[in-house]
Amino acid sequence: MSDEPEFTAASVAELAQEHGLNIDSTSVTFNEAGLDYLVAFAVARDNKHWVLRIPRRPDVSAKIADEAKILKLVKGKLSAAVPDWRIRSRSLVAYPALPGEPGLTVEDGQPVWHFDRESSTYCAALGRLIAQLHRIDAEQAHAAGIPTLTPEEVREEWRTNLAKVEAEFQIADNLLERWNAWLAEDSYWPDFTVFTHGELYPAHLLLDENAEIRSVLDWTTAKVADPALDFMFHHMVSTPEAFDLTVRSYLDDGGRVPPRLADQCAELMAAAPISYGVYAMTTGNPDHQAAAAAQLNPAD
Repeated sequence: MSDEPEFTAASVAELAQEHGLNIDSTSVTFNEAGLDYLVAFAVARDNKHWVLRIPRRPDVSAKIADEAKILKLVKGKLSAAVPDWRIRSRSLVAYPALPGEPGLTVEDGQPVWHFDRESSTYCAALGRLIAQLHRIDAEQAHAAGIPTLTPEEVREEWRTNLAKVEAEFQIADNLLERWNAWLAEDSYWPDFTVFTHGELYPAHLLLDENAEIRSVLDWTTAKVADPALDFMFHHMVSTPEAFDLTVRSYLDDGGRVPPRLADQCAELMAAAPISYGVYAMTTGNPDHQAAAAAQLNPAD
């Protein structure tokens, strides 16, 4: 069981008040889907809407300063809005609500889509957004203290993480064979790296009624890394035609497509249990460790 503290609308309002934000406790609603933050939405006494992020664990609190550096770097460089943190402490991050509505939410444990995933407007907007992200200067990111990997380091990071997970968990033979073959095959791996968001999927994108991308949330995983990271979720949930439209839009806006982009997207998604295993080891949470074990060595 989790040892995370339980939050109520009243306790969130009290936490906000301790940080100088006076919210109406009756307006508080929660989004509990995030692994690292409990997210609350609230209306302040002046009728302005706020987003409050409450770290679930000390290791998350320790990364808040790193995310602040990322937000400072990306501010003004995208056509979409990004969070403008007004409150930042180890126990609370808060910012005014951003335009748009989530493209994806989780309700009763099930994904609920709020737009047409095949929308040409959305696919083209996503391609433009990724191109804008990848134009952000990698040297500036490095100077700002943001993790910056070379192509060789991208691959080595996966090797290292697989070794860590293999030492801790039982991994099914077919998964281990797939991952080792992927790591050994040069053609999957790009010869350049770019600034990436890292978790660019519709739960982190706020859309308008036309499926244009208005805002981008949750920058905790941003770094200079494999360009396929920003395409992989779209590849997983879209048709080949929708994916191709996004890639064309990306190219039209100056993006550089690595060899075997679609194949690398598929392999990155297939390797997700490695990342989850590392996450479970970091948190020490028995629930996550059990879930990671099941993903790494499925019963079927």
